[in-house]
Amino acid sequence: MARILVTGGAGFIGSHVVEHLVAAGHEVGVLDDLSTGHRRNVPPGVPLFVCDIRDAALREVFEAFRPEVVAHHAAQMSVRVSIQEPHRDAETNIEGSINLLECAREFGTTKVIYASTGGALYGEPRYLPCDEQHPVEPLSHYGISKHTVEHYLQLYKFLYGLDFTVLRYPNVYGPRQDPEGEAGVVAIFSGLMLEGQPITIYGDGEQERDFVAVADVARANVLALDRGSGAIVNLGSNHGASVHQIAAGLAKATGYDLPPVYKPARLGEVYRIFLTNQLAQELLGWQPTIGLEDGLAEVIAWIRAGRPAPGDAAG
Repeated sequence: MARILVTGGAGFIGSHVVEHLVAAGHEVGVLDDLSTGHRRNVPPGVPLFVCDIRDAALREVFEAFRPEVVAHHAAQMSVRVSIQEPHRDAETNIEGSINLLECAREFGTTKVIYASTGGALYGEPRYLPCDEQHPVEPLSHYGISKHTVEHYLQLYKFLYGLDFTVLRYPNVYGPRQDPEGEAGVVAIFSGLMLEGQPITIYGDGEQERDFVAVADVARANVLALDRGSGAIVNLGSNHGASVHQIAAGLAKATGYDLPPVYKPARLGEVYRIFLTNQLAQELLGWQPTIGLEDGLAEVIAWIRAGRPAPGDAAG
């Protein structure tokens, strides 16, 4: 069993990763600045270090916890924010990650599992589904910053022997996704539909994304602990779903019948993308197990149940 620090572990995806690691018997700590994460997302008994990955205090966390592995999910994760505030995006995603890697090197961490992006990294695809050999042509600062850290990981492995596995995420959805923070179309539409409010579709609604349930993504992190050394791996479903399909699926699950409001497409967003999982199967033994219909139903059930979370404390 390993001692694992999950950065961004109080957030949507990170908290699910924490749960899966704890369930697998590992000793887990959470590092989060709580800018978008919540204390209530941290399971009871898991230590929470409130710290920004850009801060000098990160070194103190590493000195205290001495992680053998870091699952790195802390990030500025909004395409829209990255375009509006490119300096903030680079400071968090690039400089913060360098700070993390320096601490990992100093305190003897042996591996970093890095949450990268598949949806924002390849640009408008030349072919589908995108595999790991597809040219990297980001259309946003976010895609550039996430990809840049992949190069740093390769460098730190070459220079210092710090192992890594890069997991390029698709559109991840599921319970605990915050429509006001780590926003995704499933979380936003679900909340509005259950409140009987109109939904807004940016663009024509036929744009496609690769939707994978957060439990499947968390499971990939557990598998990557001892697999995928030095590899960059897409976590895809091999097919896309349109915004209209997502809206229709959620409407069916909620009994919603209002027509959508349409607005112009957002700058920097890819029109159509989905990822292969062939390499993930070969290196990690991973492929998605939760179908879209079941995954959407789980989100609706979670909201209707009052959005339960691992811990009871607010914040």
